[in-house]
Amino acid sequence: MMQMNIIENKDEWLKNYQSWRERRLQDLSSADIDKSYPFVKNRRAPFTPARRALPMLNLALISSAGAYIDGTTPFEINSIDGDLSHREIPVEVEAEDLRISSRGYDTTAIEQDINSQIPIERLFEFERNGIIGQLNPVFWSFCGYIPAAGRLVEELGAPLVQRLIRHEVQAALLVPASLLCHQSVGIVARMIEAAGIPTMTLAVVKDIMESVRPPRVGLYEGELGSVAGKPKWPEHQRRILDESLRLIEPMDQAGIRKLTVELESQVQIARGER
Repeated sequence: MMQMNIIENKDEWLKNYQSWRERRLQDLSSADIDKSYPFVKNRRAPFTPARRALPMLNLALISSAGAYIDGTTPFEINSIDGDLSHREIPVEVEAEDLRISSRGYDTTAIEQDINSQIPIERLFEFERNGIIGQLNPVFWSFCGYIPAAGRLVEELGAPLVQRLIRHEVQAALLVPASLLCHQSVGIVARMIEAAGIPTMTLAVVKDIMESVRPPRVGLYEGELGSVAGKPKWPEHQRRILDESLRLIEPMDQAGIRKLTVELESQVQIARGER
């Protein structure tokens, strides 16, 4: 039942996707994702109320930036359907030991500062300061360029949800990187929430979030490739994460909340406080 509701009108979507896929196979030189791509459209979102306060939660981080440990198999970025695998990575990993298999976004920011997309250092700070109870010992990584949303549900989402349950995760923060990542992450968030785990999805693309409808969204006017905050600007990253995570408990229904972080950041820039 959970999978049936993740993509509403799934048969119609699959028909549209197959048409898009056939056209793409005939013209592999076309842009990655254009206006012809049939983004998933949902009307409702699953929702699980937070049953514990943020300082008591075991929080999981899920990134679609395509990170993997150096020396292991990278993600396949040239598949027309996308790579449906995921990686389970210890949060103690050093940034220099991570590599990125990316498609659909500029990797400049993440190469300058891994926390702009995978904010492990910021979340460790939150753990030490008692803002969150615990950062889960591993985080989950996948490459969010996955046009085949139907396969994503069964081949990536389902096993990923089982790993979260095995780790006794009590809330999950999801961070997309590219345009299509917003859809992929939104679908995964719907699956996690349907399994009884509250989620928060960071976002910088409003229309895709409104279309896919992940349960909780913290939206701000940021940039693809640095959705967790501008590189080498820890305070910007902290503000985004703090404001979004603190919405998990008080939100009593699914929806998109606009973060005030961009307004405050503009004031800081004007004052030369960056």
